[in-house]
Amino acid sequence: MLNEPRRRAYLTAMQVVSWLPRTELPFAAPSRAELLAPLPALVDTPAQVVHPAAALPASNEALAASSTPAARTVERPKIEVPRPSSSVRPVAKADEDDAAPAVVKAAVVPPPRFALQLLRAGSCLVLVELATGEPFQSRDPSYLLLKDMLRAAGLPDSPQIIGEPVRWPLLVRGQMDQGPEAARDFVQGFLYARVEEQPCTCLWLIGLPAVRFAAEADAESYNLELQVDGLGLAWALPGLELLMDEPQRKADVWRAMRRLMGRWKSVNE
Repeated sequence: MLNEPRRRAYLTAMQVVSWLPRTELPFAAPSRAELLAPLPALVDTPAQVVHPAAALPASNEALAASSTPAARTVERPKIEVPRPSSSVRPVAKADEDDAAPAVVKAAVVPPPRFALQLLRAGSCLVLVELATGEPFQSRDPSYLLLKDMLRAAGLPDSPQIIGEPVRWPLLVRGQMDQGPEAARDFVQGFLYARVEEQPCTCLWLIGLPAVRFAAEADAESYNLELQVDGLGLAWALPGLELLMDEPQRKADVWRAMRRLMGRWKSVNE
């Protein structure tokens, strides 16, 4: 049970100014008598209308007339409800589509990395991938495999090295474009110049970088004949390192070689 001080604290917190319990509360202070007295009944009496001029003396009629304000007609203020006009149209989805599209930055493609060596064997040019990036050495296994392939094709097995290896990217730093398209243009331009100096009957492309950037082909073109504008007939082959790692590919190379061998044998003879 609550005592009187705590009960009043609760009522004060609830902002209750006066209240009357339904039953007698223990430990409560006695109720005030005026709160328990019944309220007087309200009697409605008709209101008497007294004209102001009649209540004033006759001598003050003019004063009453001047002091009584004239009745005015009170007009309700008009509330203007805004309505959509023809000049304002809701924003449709088409407007959102007409807005300027967000600028999307293209993904930065890192420059390709490869090294290619060009050699001449009889009437053929050989563009071969340098897996290590270093020029061929006489006892390198990959170079010995290349010599065996040239010998089997009926070409000189001591090919002539033409120039320095083509390395990409050209620059470590700088603003020059060194993406895939720039690499393709560079490799093809290099080959065009060599073919103009001395034409060839067939261009061997050994390794995926040679196939990709000289003939714009991929690994699906291995062992196929390709016609390259400005360079003539090209033959796509797997890389020397791949042939050593997967010897079963040599059978496909041999079958393709037998099909193409007549193109350069007739010239060499």
